[in-house]
Amino acid sequence: MRFLLLLTALFALCAPASANDGQDLLYGLAMHGTPKHTRNDTHLNYANPDAPKGGHVNRAVIGSFDTLVPYTIKGKPAAGLGMITDSLMARSWDEPFTMYPLIAKGYTIAPDRSWITFTIDREARFHDGTPITVEDVIFSFETLREYGRPNMRRIYKIVTEYIRIAPNRIQFKFGEGYDRETALIMSMMPILSKSYWQDRAFDTTTLEKPMGNGAYKIKSLTPGRNISYERVSDYWAKDKLPRAGHNNFDTITFHYFRDDGVALEAFKSGQTDLRHEPDVSRWMNAYDIPAVREGNIIRETIPHKRPVRAKGLIFNTRRAPFDDIRVREALSLLLDDDWINKNLFYGDFKKIDSYYPNSELAASYQAPSSTQDETDISKRRTDMRKAYALLEQAGWIIQDGKRVEKETQNLFTFEILLGAPEDEKIALHFARALEKAGITAKIHVMDSAAYRARMNDYDFDMTIYYWQSSLSPGTEQMLYFSCEAANQSARWNFPGICDPEIDRLADSIARSKTRQDLVNTVRALDSKLLSGHYMIPLFYNNADYYAYWKHLKHPDEPSLYGAVIETWWMNDPTAQ
Repeated sequence: MRFLLLLTALFALCAPASANDGQDLLYGLAMHGTPKHTRNDTHLNYANPDAPKGGHVNRAVIGSFDTLVPYTIKGKPAAGLGMITDSLMARSWDEPFTMYPLIAKGYTIAPDRSWITFTIDREARFHDGTPITVEDVIFSFETLREYGRPNMRRIYKIVTEYIRIAPNRIQFKFGEGYDRETALIMSMMPILSKSYWQDRAFDTTTLEKPMGNGAYKIKSLTPGRNISYERVSDYWAKDKLPRAGHNNFDTITFHYFRDDGVALEAFKSGQTDLRHEPDVSRWMNAYDIPAVREGNIIRETIPHKRPVRAKGLIFNTRRAPFDDIRVREALSLLLDDDWINKNLFYGDFKKIDSYYPNSELAASYQAPSSTQDETDISKRRTDMRKAYALLEQAGWIIQDGKRVEKETQNLFTFEILLGAPEDEKIALHFARALEKAGITAKIHVMDSAAYRARMNDYDFDMTIYYWQSSLSPGTEQMLYFSCEAANQSARWNFPGICDPEIDRLADSIARSKTRQDLVNTVRALDSKLLSGHYMIPLFYNNADYYAYWKHLKHPDEPSLYGAVIETWWMNDPTAQ
């Protein structure tokens, strides 16, 4: 009875706003600071609202698929499924982390972000024309909290209560473990059709076309081989801020190939229209073909300002001798950065100098070995002398041409574990450099499943892997670098980092009140991580390689995160 009275009182309190369809609503929701756009803006800066609609674009995907449900851990979902289901709010890729209304017309939020209320747009529709209601939001929340991906379940279980405030309003209250990011994650919740899913099994693989509400719906598919989507001509949200100038192709087909080499040849022959080239060697050597020389295929390097992977040769500090920082720093100095960049990356990459490379989050840190005024040869000699001195300080001396521990006479030998064949060239070069220092490194390349099993148990000496952060890092930093994560299997604290100051900094990131507070905290964390020499940083590229047939066009300015393919269009759809 008390609950009913409370519900009635809340309904009455919000009734005037509901009657006006929420004129008190807030618009953009930013992790920190003020959103870039207001409700008066018509489109995002990186989109062209006048882009023509039409055409059929073909894209390549590697592997296969066996389900049309992308929200559980069951099966391998088909590419492009995010296009058929919208969320409460949609992300802008020109800001670190800001959401704008989509299915939700707007929101209200507690000053401390302990609750958020969404007002559902009365125009929101599923593909069958039925309205999206609060009941669909509740069903989506409960279903994804029970059966969704682990990251969904973790956040949704922070919700202690939800309240139907009005026919088109719902409030979520957060309990222990919430932070500034929790409300934004809730705004990203995909909204499922209750009438469609309530009598169907959700936590299973299926190739039945689901009911959606997004800009596209599934047109046809051949299981495991291809899937086509058609644009919804009467899509209700096509003129909303996060959708204006987006979703311009009438049809999008994803073709599956067994490997990337086959996909490249398919692109060259015109079977697909667009290619994001991940391999610098291919980019430099594999596109000297008539279609490129004649201007039918355009090759373009598109810059971005998003953090890239912090990739490196990672030490396992749980094991000797990598529990000694002097040994870690010494081996870092023995990697010939210049040779690797020139010979493996064609001089087109940059040396990683941060755990948040290519972003404002990177600390202003100068590696101890940096000698910019020296020649390459002089720099190598300086680095090697310093490395040898550090090894001797740590008790590793040269005896009969081999590096041995002075007290035990044990040889300095270890294994470099790899899960990606393309990393073997770097490992081989590093092993040759170590051999000159009397150190033996054995390289072991494993298949992905076996590699993941050993990584989950931290059963390695050294490996090549990475961390990926966004422009708005949060609680995942504790999974990356905390003492707790170091002692839990299947986390991402690969080196076994355990430092109270790193714990304090990583834990405080999600509680930063302003953008500048967050930047300062991450920079301090970055500096502390770098000083620990937990990895030997490798290289990154601050641009993406794209090749596409000339009938495709894109906006002049990329977003902060780079190219947004959803904003591309067909230059002359009628001529295709």
